[in-house]
Amino acid sequence: MRRYTHPMSERTQRRLAAIVSADVVGYSRLMGADETGTLATLNSHRSELIDPLIEKHGGRIVKTTGDGLLLEFPSVVAAAECCVAVQGGMTARNAAVFDDVAMCFRVGLHLGDIIVEDDDIFGDGVNVAARLEALSEANGLALSDDAYRQVRDRMEIDWRDGGEHEVKNIARPVHVWHWSAQEQQKTLDAAAVSETLALPDKPSIAVLPFDNMSGDPEQEYFSDGITEDIITALSKVRWLFVIARNSTFTYKGQAVDVKRVSEELGVRYVLEGSTRKAGNRVRITAQLIDATNGNQFWAERYDRSIEDIFALQDEITQTIVSAIEPELGNVERMRLSRKPPENMDAWECYQRGMGHVWRAEPEDLDKAQALFKQALKLLPDYGPALAGLAYVNYIRIALGIGVTDETTTLQILSEGIDFGRRAIAADDRDYFSYIALARVLTVNGEFEEAIDKLRFSLGLNPNAMHGHHALGVALTNAGQPDEALPEFEMALRLSPMDPYRWATKLALGNCYYFLREYSLAEEWLRKSMQDHSNNMLVFSLLAATLAQQGRSDEAKQSYSEVLKFQPDHSIKIFNTSYQYKNPDDRRHMLEGLVRAGMPEE
Repeated sequence: MRRYTHPMSERTQRRLAAIVSADVVGYSRLMGADETGTLATLNSHRSELIDPLIEKHGGRIVKTTGDGLLLEFPSVVAAAECCVAVQGGMTARNAAVFDDVAMCFRVGLHLGDIIVEDDDIFGDGVNVAARLEALSEANGLALSDDAYRQVRDRMEIDWRDGGEHEVKNIARPVHVWHWSAQEQQKTLDAAAVSETLALPDKPSIAVLPFDNMSGDPEQEYFSDGITEDIITALSKVRWLFVIARNSTFTYKGQAVDVKRVSEELGVRYVLEGSTRKAGNRVRITAQLIDATNGNQFWAERYDRSIEDIFALQDEITQTIVSAIEPELGNVERMRLSRKPPENMDAWECYQRGMGHVWRAEPEDLDKAQALFKQALKLLPDYGPALAGLAYVNYIRIALGIGVTDETTTLQILSEGIDFGRRAIAADDRDYFSYIALARVLTVNGEFEEAIDKLRFSLGLNPNAMHGHHALGVALTNAGQPDEALPEFEMALRLSPMDPYRWATKLALGNCYYFLREYSLAEEWLRKSMQDHSNNMLVFSLLAATLAQQGRSDEAKQSYSEVLKFQPDHSIKIFNTSYQYKNPDDRRHMLEGLVRAGMPEE
């Protein structure tokens, strides 16, 4: 059979280029489950992350195919850096998303000859990139040997040799090299924690995400909710050191070696289990392991009706506490019990809502808000749902989501404070209600009350990673950065693999800025950028920090990144967005930003 050759014309040319082919994993399944939501999510990922990175690295979008992209770059290194940045950004955005709805990409990259006609490209180079895409792992990148030779000595990445593959319509085998965002992060996390983490001086435990054995992805929220409730209950035991939810959930869906978990998180004990929910019945299995040696010293299976689920959670928690510390008195164990909500459906709405809160994307905040309000219709004055609404309003203010003017800002602040106070009134022993209220009070400049609420919250739950982080932020903005440092350090220790540790690292950089220790401020801000650079605040703080060190050109370059997020960023906007107790702190921050190029208006 004669091979087809694309005809040449005056509008046609040949050139060597880096070609990238990408598509969404399981796109048809996602569309079948939620067509509108899937399209909105894809558009959000593209507008907020993918398209800006393509432009930043000098690439161009040749065409889109619904779930796919065909890109051209003049440089293989720029193309690979763009792909790695996109996959790293997607991993961060998916960190708190259930696996069945997370949007992941496969990406193929090839250096080859292409035929260019008008704005389209053709030829074997394009075909090879498409075949590499099919060989890529989810959240990964597959390179041809030609592309690999261009990047192997120019990027600090551990490429994995995938060998040669026979691919459709390509005459010769294609040698493939692989990179994966998850594998790189695991390597970085393991290296980081193995150097610094030791067992605490009190019993320490990590509760791994319980497996959903129902065979129904819709039940993921149930198994996650059970896990989170047990973590919260254990966290209230003062003599226990409990790893935060966000770190343990990085192991979700994996076959886990408990000894590795012990080493990576710095804990002695690991609890793992599963849930199976069918109709009005639930089966929960749990086992407690001394992860330092792999010995299991407690395991149990529970079959109950769904109405007994909260009593069952208390029973599991108390059994674990007794197993770890046999001499613990009954009074301490009984202190862990809590009053369950009268309506199971309200609890389900709350758990689904919190799943959206941790993603912190605009559409997720809308969904979380709707679910919390639905919970309140089912159970008026349900404290956790009110606290969830307060926390949503805090995120909106902190990230500028839905904040269009001063009137809107004041309305969101007022509603957030009201939700937080109502949550505490509904249950004055719920530690998260105090955190939610305190975060809104902090962005409203009410530092003294915020700090009091956070200290009280940590009295209720000394292992609350978000409480330590929030207290550090409040102390910093209240002019007490030296007192804030240990709070940030404790937050990082309680959740060493947290997908959002970039926020604590950023807060540490901000704290050192106000301590005038600019080299340490820069160090922590750059660490934050390595985890997550798609936010305006880190570039703002880095610009001010560099300016204070007399590095004017670098400061202006960093500030130019701020303008990509907010083109009208100015002193006027800054003064309405950030609150400081001490006028000198505001002047100090503005001084750095003005030196970096921030205009008056």
